Amino acid sequence: MPGPALTHVPDLDSLDLLLRVAATGSLGQAAAAHGISQPAVSARIRSMERQVGFALVHRGPTGSTLTPGGALVADWARDVLHAAAELEAGILSLRDEREGRLVVAASQTVAEHLLPRWLVRLSVERPQTAVQLAAMNSAGVVKAVLAGDAGLGFVEGPGVPRGLGSRIVTRDRLTVVVPPGHPWARRRTPVGVEELAATRLVHREPASGTRAAFEAALERALPGHPPLPDPLLEVSTGSAVRSAVAAGAGPAVLSDLAVRDDVGSGRLVEVAVRGVDLGRDLRAVWPTAQRPTGPAQDLLAIATARA
Repeated sequence: MPGPALTHVPDLDSLDLLLRVAATGSLGQAAAAHGISQPAVSARIRSMERQVGFALVHRGPTGSTLTPGGALVADWARDVLHAAAELEAGILSLRDEREGRLVVAASQTVAEHLLPRWLVRLSVERPQTAVQLAAMNSAGVVKAVLAGDAGLGFVEGPGVPRGLGSRIVTRDRLTVVVPPGHPWARRRTPVGVEELAATRLVHREPASGTRAAFEAALERALPGHPPLPDPLLEVSTGSAVRSAVAAGAGPAVLSDLAVRDDVGSGRLVEVAVRGVDLGRDLRAVWPTAQRPTGPAQDLLAIATARA
């Protein structure tokens, strides 16, 4: 419920000006202390007097003194200004705390393969900022950002939920990989999208951005296709998916960022696919009504520049 309108209470700067007049006995000295002209001080005093409804300052040939009513207002003003100073100090301490600490929530692909070098750059630009990185699936990132538990989030899903602002930070590509002994590793022709959609895969959990992006890509390529088969195996991290595939469990779809080294070393084999676009955007997200500021804004700029 809104409080009453304080129609007879001068603003803080005017109250401080009144105290200056009381302390110096001079409109000129009060003007100098506030960095304004003496006529401006006189005008401000007259405005305050109209607002409160009685005279505050007696102007005499040897200086200016407060009227009895002005002296009472000045006494009350000291308490008001002291309370305002405490409020300002409290707000600044909260700002300093927020500026000195940043919680980042990121999907596992971004957390493992992109954020480390972004955070190194942030530590150079803001050495006093302590950063806490929480790696989770994209659904968890969305939940953390909307709840205010993270100052900035990074997701890899196909869309941005309501209530979040976003910016693309880089483009990624999903890659189908198999162990070296899998039949697809020896194929001379790409795997068709229909065959891929009908194959049981090693998957992340349903809330994973990688899995959601893959399923969205199949829906675009095969609108209204039959339900996908149950996963061959379902695990909760990308590294577990890679290990399962390398051990011979079966094919999987993972970020190119996550499998690049394994494919280069021969531990996994990349399989060509036709009929489906497996590119996707990686995004930074934040609450719509609260754009990133301070270290979160700096990290967003670093991530975008590195894109």
